[in-house]
Amino acid sequence: MAKARSVYACTACGYETPRWVGRCPSCGAWNTLEESVTAVVEKVAPGKLAANQRPGTGASPLLLKDIPEDATLRTPTGISELDRVLGGGIVEGGLMLIGGDPGIGKSTLLLQVCANLAGEGKRILYISGEESARQIKLRARRLEIASDGLYVLAENALDAVETQLRKLQPDVAVVDSIQTMYRPEMASAPGSVSQIRESTSLLMRICKETGTAMFVVGHVTKDGAIAGPRMLEHMVDVVLYFEGDRQQDYRLLRAVKNRFGSVNELGVFRMTGKGMQVVPNPSEELLSHRAQGASGSTVFCGLEGSRPLLCDVQALTSQSYLNSPRRTVNGADAGRIAMLLAVLEKRAGQRTYNQDVYINVAGGLELSEPAADLALCAAVASSLKDQAVGAEVAVMGEVGLAGEIRTVPQCERRVAECARLGFTTLIVPRENARRILTPPEGVKIIGVDTILQALSVLF
Repeated sequence: MAKARSVYACTACGYETPRWVGRCPSCGAWNTLEESVTAVVEKVAPGKLAANQRPGTGASPLLLKDIPEDATLRTPTGISELDRVLGGGIVEGGLMLIGGDPGIGKSTLLLQVCANLAGEGKRILYISGEESARQIKLRARRLEIASDGLYVLAENALDAVETQLRKLQPDVAVVDSIQTMYRPEMASAPGSVSQIRESTSLLMRICKETGTAMFVVGHVTKDGAIAGPRMLEHMVDVVLYFEGDRQQDYRLLRAVKNRFGSVNELGVFRMTGKGMQVVPNPSEELLSHRAQGASGSTVFCGLEGSRPLLCDVQALTSQSYLNSPRRTVNGADAGRIAMLLAVLEKRAGQRTYNQDVYINVAGGLELSEPAADLALCAAVASSLKDQAVGAEVAVMGEVGLAGEIRTVPQCERRVAECARLGFTTLIVPRENARRILTPPEGVKIIGVDTILQALSVLF
């Protein structure tokens, strides 16, 4: 007989201990251990299986050269931005995890994907553990979805879900959400570490055995990470994060793990009453509301995977009456901003020690690449001088501690995107300017070596 015992599992790393401690001994996180009840299975003789232990798949090893090429064929979802993030489409037997804040649009996007695939003759199963079938019907009616190949199952007992999956054999399935699924033979509650781990393991096994591609919706914690053990992200093939403010229209879909493609791609959507709509030209959308002739605003061309993306980098400086001036940053790393302010003061003579500095990247984007350094410095200097950067000027370059301007990768693609949107003057590192042998017609490329030289060109 199996005996039940209590264990405490860390929600951050999955570490288990028989007693509660305030700090996880494995990852060092505080207050992350949760109690769960598990069953201890008696030892069995070698070669035999316990009552609740599943046999292996029975697959035979194959030579790499003998594996058919069609094993990696992709199925387009009918949504171009989602296909971009996935690496071209859905791979057969792939297990994909998508997380995001409540109300961000995860279920809406996946229901649209299901409708598109069902319209192409695919057999689709939408499994909901949170909503009833009638609630899903209401959402489908709002999205004007009517398809003959879309099945809906309102169930959260994983044994029943497994039975229906093996019986229906769908091409694509959606599980919304993994935190509501539970194994009846386990004593712990749905959403616990052990339940999430076992449920994901079973779904992964079904994907690999049957070839069904599966989307799994995951809740997120207050820190923005997917709730549950960290090993959940290691078990799946693709991890997608839906980002954005529910008070705004734009939604950003980003891949943080992808065994089938790049993890640097970004998809941009707009939430409407008819569901998620693709934004075909994000750069133009992000710059459409830019204030003309205002100081503290600079255009920067970043790279999100293979896509060049123009954004408005904003800075505001004001006289501080505090002993420690404020440094408020939205959309960039606060530590790097502090470093750039020090470089501006030491190498370019821009006094910020008595100024409150506010940094914002319009549109909700996150600037993580060093190529945005020069644009951030230009925005701060523009606000300090109260002089606007020209509306046709775009800036890019990495700034070193000595005030030097370092090269940026794929500068040609950035220049081409700036030229396409009508920017005629580009401030780039001098080494990048030398490599561009044939600049676009009507575009003036100015190469700079130092931060002081760049500011003298701009102002």
